[in-house]
Amino acid sequence: MSTTQNPTKETIHRQMTIDQILSMFPTKAQRLSQEITNAGLHCVGCHAATWETLEAGMLGHGMNEAQIDRLVGRLNDLLNEKDESHPETITLTKKAAAKYMEILAEEGKAGWGLRFGDRMAGCSGFEYVLDYSEKAEEDDMIIESHGLQIHINKAAFKRLKGSIIDYVDGLQGAGFKISNPNVKASCGCGTSHNY
Repeated sequence: MSTTQNPTKETIHRQMTIDQILSMFPTKAQRLSQEITNAGLHCVGCHAATWETLEAGMLGHGMNEAQIDRLVGRLNDLLNEKDESHPETITLTKKAAAKYMEILAEEGKAGWGLRFGDRMAGCSGFEYVLDYSEKAEEDDMIIESHGLQIHINKAAFKRLKGSIIDYVDGLQGAGFKISNPNVKASCGCGTSHNY
C-alpha cells in the first residue's frame, strides 16, 4: 500500500529543471516563470539556464535551502489555485483585485473601475495600460471580476481577451503583471509585446 496521498497529482519539486516546469504546466507557464524570476533566477526570461534544476539555480545564485523550499511551495500553491480565467473575458486574480481596491481606497477613489488596454510602444509594438476609470465610456465593454469593474475599449478586446491580471511582489519589484494568451512575442526587456 502506497503512503503517497495523491500519487496522480503532479507537483513541482526542487530537482525539476525550469524547462520541465514550464513545459509540464503550459497554461500556468507565464505565471510560474514570473514567480521563478521574482525569486532571483533572472535568466528564466532569456532562456539561458532553463536546463538547470530549481535547486541548482537557486544555490548557484547564493540562495539557501529555506529559500528553495519557499519557492517550491509558492510554485505548487500557484498550481493549486483555481483557474478563474476564461478565454472570452479578462480576469483579475484575487490578489490583484485586493491590491487594486487598497490603492483605490488610498487614492480616495473607492468604487472606481480599472481601465485595461494597450497602446503602440516599445521595440515589440504594444505595451499594456492600467489606469483608474471612474466610469465606462460609450465604446467600452464592462467586465466584472472579484467585485471590480474592468473597462476595456471594444476595439482592443480581441487582442486582450483571455488575459489574467495578477499582482506580484518579489525581488524584481512589485506591480501588476499581465498574462495574455494572444501575445506571440515580447521584447527582452519585458515591457512590450506583439500579437
